This record gives sequence, structure tokens and C-alpha cells, in this order.
Amino acid sequence: MNDHALTDRLRAFDYTSWRARMEATGGCAHPVRLRGSSTITTHDGRVIAHRTGEVWGPCGNRRETVCPACSDRYAADAFHLIRAGLSGDERGVPATVTERPRVFLTLTAPSFGPVHTRRITARGRVIPCSCGRHHRANDPDLGGAVDHDTYDYQAAVLWQAHAGKLWHRFAIALRRALAARLGVSGRRFGQVARLSYAKVAEYQRRGLVHFHAAIRTDGPDGPSDPPPPGLTSDALHDAVREAAASTTIDVERPDGTVLTLRWGAQLDLREITASAHDAVTDEIGEITDARLAGYIAKYATKGTGKTDGHPDRPIRSLAHLERMQLATHHRRLIETAWELGGLGPYADLNLRKWAHMLGFRGHFLTKSRAYSTTFRVIRGERRAWRLAEQLDQLGHPTDEPVIVVNDWHLVGIGHHTQTDRELAIAHAERIREQRTTRETT
Repeated sequence: MNDHALTDRLRAFDYTSWRARMEATGGCAHPVRLRGSSTITTHDGRVIAHRTGEVWGPCGNRRETVCPACSDRYAADAFHLIRAGLSGDERGVPATVTERPRVFLTLTAPSFGPVHTRRITARGRVIPCSCGRHHRANDPDLGGAVDHDTYDYQAAVLWQAHAGKLWHRFAIALRRALAARLGVSGRRFGQVARLSYAKVAEYQRRGLVHFHAAIRTDGPDGPSDPPPPGLTSDALHDAVREAAASTTIDVERPDGTVLTLRWGAQLDLREITASAHDAVTDEIGEITDARLAGYIAKYATKGTGKTDGHPDRPIRSLAHLERMQLATHHRRLIETAWELGGLGPYADLNLRKWAHMLGFRGHFLTKSRAYSTTFRVIRGERRAWRLAEQLDQLGHPTDEPVIVVNDWHLVGIGHHTQTDRELAIAHAERIREQRTTRETT
């Protein structure tokens, strides 16, 4: 954004109205522009407020690279959703959930070939990579295949495309493993206990996702119901390891050979403890619920982990990649996903639509039904708070019911100019800095 464009925008006749709409979205980079009317009336038909014209709404994209403002809002909602299931005492979840057997689990992808790594000794010395080099911390080769010709890109993309299904099967296997420890069948597990979890996906530097999950055992009625005595912390640990080791999916490669998909060997499992101190992990490897929610929620806003011009939206052809400065490893993953997406046996995977996400098709944050609250409830609370604030400004009692009639239609998405977009992003950054300053003082 040059000084001339900025000066012209600040002097424009519509700057004041534009700024008001932009600030209403929190600095959204791709606002949804609507035109129409909104009317607020009492139950007996008296009009309290009527508004017509154009309004903007946030795009709601969770990825920081697409919209920092909406990404912040999504992370905040995710934080409250996860914290409610960890600490309880809010949104219908009792504080007694902190007394349940709980673990923090990380499941990774298996190896599909050697990749460039950077490991450091206890004395701070860099261990040579398998390629023989001592990589810098910001080396763009990190995570990429050492030999692109021998790296199994087909298997990597097929694993990525089935990662969500692999988690689903893991959850089923975990319930069966827990049922076995209670001496009941897998079908009867739901009658005596319940498995509750919140899971988020995060891309590793090699372009493959791994899953972080907070797992809790409850009684059959959910968080207000304690689990049966047989579901101890040790039982939960053992069941998780057993389920992870036994979960597999068999798929066919393009040449017809069978490929067995499973979790990687690097399974990380730690106890979750109720604590008020700030450290995420203490000296004995336990993880505290005081900051675990923020630790998990921050991953929900990330993309593929690359910042080198990686596409944030679906591509229409491989020619699209020619205009992008992509790392060779990520380019090969995208190309492989696109090629597999054109083959009949993989049509149901819709890989071309998800090629820009390196084949991963799942949701980035999921939870079991009774883990805690939902995004819909949290967002409904925010809308109710804003309506109450508006009624208070109008001098209407906030405890009296009103009828809100909205009649809006879409007129466009995004800012009209790049200057407007950059000003909006700068506004969102100021909000973030002010919030960070308040939290640290």
C-alpha cells in the first residue's frame, strides 16, 4: 500500500461509512457485503428500530493466512469450547470433570521416506541431517523429502485423504478397548460409560497432519456422570495405546496393490492434571488444563504450515501452480493429489478439490457429542449479547422479548480495493496487539 493510495482513501467521501462497516467486522479481510433491512419490534408490534442499507458481516474463515480477524475469533471460540470440557464449571459442564481420567494424545503420520530434519543435542549442537547437512532453523528444505524420486507421495496423499476415517476407526477401537477393561461388549459400552474428546489437526513441516486430542472418560450420561470404577487413568492410557496400534485401513494403490494405512510410531500420551500454574507441561511430563485449551485451539487456525506462497483456496488446474513459489515437496504432494483425483477409483475422495490442502479432507477441529458446548451455542451467545447491547442503547429493557426480522441479500464478498483490504488487516492487527498488551499487563 503506497502513501498516495492511502491518502486518497482517507480523503474519500465514503471513508467514514466504510470505516464503520469495516470496524463492525473486526477488520475482516473478506467481508460479506449484504443489502436489505432489519426491523426490531416488541411482541405487540411496536417498532423499536428499523435499519436499511448495506451492512457487512465477517467471512468466518478459520485460517490465519486468509483472514487474521476471523481466525482470531475462531481461535477464541475454540478456546472456550475446549476449556469448558477441560476445566468445567461453565456452559453446563460441571467442575468435577477435572477429577476424571484424562489424557492429552498426539497421533502422527507414518514415514513415507526420509525428510530433512534439524535436531539439537542437549548442549545446543545441531545434529547432521541424513543428507549430511546442518540445517538452519529457517531452512526451507526442512520437512521436505531427501530424495523426491523415492519418497512415496502416493501413499502420503492416500494416508492424508483417509486421516479422518483413521481417527474415526481409532475412536471405535478405543471404545472397544475400554469396554474390554470393564468386562462388557463394545455394543454395551455406551450403556455403562462414555468417551469424550476434542481433537484438532495440525500440519507438520513435511505436509502431513497429526492430531492433538484431549480425551476424557465419563459415565453414560456425559460430563455430569462419573465413569465406572474400572475406567482408571492407567486403563485409559493402556486402551489408547492398544487402539492406536490396532487401527488400520486397507486401500488400493493405482496399480492395484494393497496399501495398509496406520498411525505413525511417534505416539505421545500425557496425563492432564488440574493446575493453576502457567506451565503447559510440568517436570514429569504431565500437561495442565490451565493452558491446554489455548495450546490446542491455536492449531485450529493454521493452514498447511508453509508460508512460501502456498494456495489458500482450491486450484483449478496444475497450471495454477506455475505462478506460485512452492517448495518442491509440497508441489509434489499437490500434483499427486491432483493426479489421483483424476482416477476413477478415487472419485469419492474428491482429491482435486482438496489438492491445495495436500489431500487432507477432514475437519480441523472436532469433538464428541457430550464433550462440552458447541460453536453454535457460543456464537448464539455472542449474537444475544450484541442484541442486548443494542436494546440497552435504544432504552428498551433487555429482559423483555423482542422480534427481529432480517431481510438481507448478498451483494458481494471482499473489499473493493487492495488498499481497503490492507487497512482492514492493519485494524485487526491493532486489535490483536491491544488484547495481547492487556493480557500481559
